[in-house]
Amino acid sequence: MSTETFVFDPTTPGFAEDPYPHYAQLRAAGPAQRHPLGFWIISRHADVAALQRSPHSVDEQHLRHLPAWKSGSTEVRKESRVMGGLSMLDQDPPDHTRLRRLVSKAFTPRSIESLQPRVEELVEEALARIAAAGTADVIAELAFPLPFTIISEMLGIPVGEHTRLRELTETVVLVFEPFASAETQDRIRAANQELFGMVRELIRWKRANPGDDLLTALISAEDNGDMLSEDELISQVMFLYIAGHETTVTHLGSGILSLLRHPDQARRLRAEPGLAAGAVDELMRFDTPVHLMRRITLAPLRVGEHEIPAGSWVIGALAAANRDPEFWGADAGELRLDRPNAHQNVSLGAGIHHCLGAALVRMEARIVFPRFVTRFPEAAVVGQTWNGRINLRGLATLTVAV
Repeated sequence: MSTETFVFDPTTPGFAEDPYPHYAQLRAAGPAQRHPLGFWIISRHADVAALQRSPHSVDEQHLRHLPAWKSGSTEVRKESRVMGGLSMLDQDPPDHTRLRRLVSKAFTPRSIESLQPRVEELVEEALARIAAAGTADVIAELAFPLPFTIISEMLGIPVGEHTRLRELTETVVLVFEPFASAETQDRIRAANQELFGMVRELIRWKRANPGDDLLTALISAEDNGDMLSEDELISQVMFLYIAGHETTVTHLGSGILSLLRHPDQARRLRAEPGLAAGAVDELMRFDTPVHLMRRITLAPLRVGEHEIPAGSWVIGALAAANRDPEFWGADAGELRLDRPNAHQNVSLGAGIHHCLGAALVRMEARIVFPRFVTRFPEAAVVGQTWNGRINLRGLATLTVAV
């Protein structure tokens, strides 16, 4: 295909099932492309990694060149945005610095390490259910309930609230998808409003019933007299709840599928359990849990021969960067659990917006992958369906015979 005519179109039929040929075409078309819908997209590892570490903005107030889906309004109002526009995901320094500092006081490495026995317990229970069934949906039995249960228990959310919270977060997470229809945007706004109210009530209940949990710690987090406001607290809890399980579900499901499709690598992981940490990074590189990131340029940005104007919406194609042969070599499209630089994947961000829960994601995956391939050496894929998403692309079902 001519690089002059190629337009990146993730709505193309079949994209969600296998987007990687499209990302290869995107890289071949040049380091930066201006999309007809009014945004820029960059796809090479060096450029995406640099953008992640740059001081460019995540705050839509800086937009001067509106992409098509925002052109109906000349003003971007924070109060109309998901999570009130107050989560760390939507903040620049100094607000981001302050929020992350306060949340980090509750979300500590020690608190993550203390979860390992519970993660191991839940994984063993899930593997036992799968073994007993003989044929099972790995997403329903393992990849979803594990991270969902862990983040719910971390936050100290009563079990009776789990079902509705799950339903609402499955809708709110669609805000991270590009090209959402007007109907979908209405559903997102309604779910966001209800979720905001639910979290407000949970915080009120937790203030009266404090416990040894993350939500109690967030309520009391303090730095030189500074504490989270009520709306800031609600927004961070919503963000942690959604981010705390959605990306992990995707990573666990796609990672297991990749191992089953590459039995030589599964055999190697069984034989060399010390590869587990590197395997997590390589599986994350090979099939990225989050495909796209966005920044708003605060100054002109030079990418290759292109100068992107200040105030532009720029998308970094993480999934394209993670298979860029200019960085990874000719075998960028192959799964190699011993890849020495797999940790340089861009899946979990970098700089000030590096994923706060990276250690939790990696710990859960480091336990799941080797135990799954060891417990089920003859496992085979019966069928799978994809969730149809572009950004948080993952499996809706993965039926496996063990």
